[in-house]
Amino acid sequence: MGRAVPAVLRALDVLELFGTTEELSIPEIHARLGLPRTTVHEIVGTLVERCYLAPVPGQPHRFRLGVGVFHLGSAYAERLDLAREGQAAAEEVAAACDETVHVAVLEGREVVYVAKVDSTHPVRMVSAVGRRLPAHCTAVGLMLLARLEQRALDTLFPPGRRLAGLTGRSLTTSRQLRERLDAVRADGLAQEYCESNEAVACVAAPVADHTGATVAAMSISVPTVRWSPERATELAGLARQGASALSGRLGHVPAVVAEVADRGETFR
Repeated sequence: MGRAVPAVLRALDVLELFGTTEELSIPEIHARLGLPRTTVHEIVGTLVERCYLAPVPGQPHRFRLGVGVFHLGSAYAERLDLAREGQAAAEEVAAACDETVHVAVLEGREVVYVAKVDSTHPVRMVSAVGRRLPAHCTAVGLMLLARLEQRALDTLFPPGRRLAGLTGRSLTTSRQLRERLDAVRADGLAQEYCESNEAVACVAAPVADHTGATVAAMSISVPTVRWSPERATELAGLARQGASALSGRLGHVPAVVAEVADRGETFR
C-alpha cells in the first residue's frame, strides 16, 4: 500500500469528528484536532462544496454532515452481506485457532448458520451452512436470546414452558434458560458444554451492525477432547475479537471509540 496522503488524512479527521458530534464550528474543529485555522477553513469549505458537510440552517458558521455522506453510507449498506462478511471474519478466526467457527442468526426459537469454516483436525464438529438448531441448546443461540427484550423472550419461551433438549445436558425449562441468559448478559459471552452435541463444547460472542443492534453471533466449536479451562479462556478471547471484527465490517463503531472521538482524542 502506498504512503498515506496528509491532506486526505486531515479531511477524514474532520469528517470523523461529526460521527459523534452533531454540529461543530471551525473554532471547535481547530481546538479538537489542533490543525491551523486556515487549514480547517479550507477543508470545511471543500467538504461543504462537495456536500459532505452542510451549514446548519440559521447558523451559517456551524456545520453538520451533508447529504454526500448519506449517499456513500447508503451505497455501502446496500452492498453489505452478512454471510459474505461473516465467512471472511470466520476464516480469520479459524486460521488463528484451527477450530470450527460459525456465524449464526436467530429465527424464532432456532438459530440458522450463515457462515462456517471447518477445523483441519481429524476430530471436528460436523455441521453445515443453513443448518438449524434449537437456540437454547447452542452458544450462539444463548448469546442471541440474551440480547432480546423480555417481552420478545417471553413470547418465544413462555414461563413454565418445557423445552426439548438435544442431549442430557440441554436446558429443559424456561426457568433454567432465564437463569442462563442472566449469566450470559453479565459476561457478554455464551458457553455451552455438550448441550447441542454430546462431544462438543462451544463459546460465542455477539455481532452488532451499524445501528448497534445485535444481528448475529460468532462461535468457536471444539471437541471435548481438546477442551480445557485454559483453552476455553483462549477461545473466548478469539471469539470476542472475531465478533468485534465482523461487527466492524458491518459498520459498527464500538462505544469506547465513539467516546474517545467525542473527547477530541485520536488513535493516530
